[in-house]
Amino acid sequence: LSPVCLGSLRRAASGRAAGQKFIENLRLHRHLANVGDAKSLAIHPASTTHSQLSEEDQRKGGMSPGLIRLAVGIEHIDDIIKDLNKGLSAARKTGASKL
Repeated sequence: LSPVCLGSLRRAASGRAAGQKFIENLRLHRHLANVGDAKSLAIHPASTTHSQLSEEDQRKGGMSPGLIRLAVGIEHIDDIIKDLNKGLSAARKTGASKL
């Protein structure tokens, strides 16, 4: 099975710390880089797959420090939304004023 939807949240968090806090507070979404799964996945590229790059190089590549990549799976939509809201709430508490 393939994910239902792939996408990214460019304004999920206003900085690296908020992006990491978003990921840390997800319970349903798995924190993985692969997208070929039926389960919902989330990743914060700035602190994982692209952490070897400077923030300047990440931005040149179109990646803000708070970017979150999502693959939405086949779980019930209410559970997916609840989990994402938990992550967003945690990111806001980190000082992400643009959420």
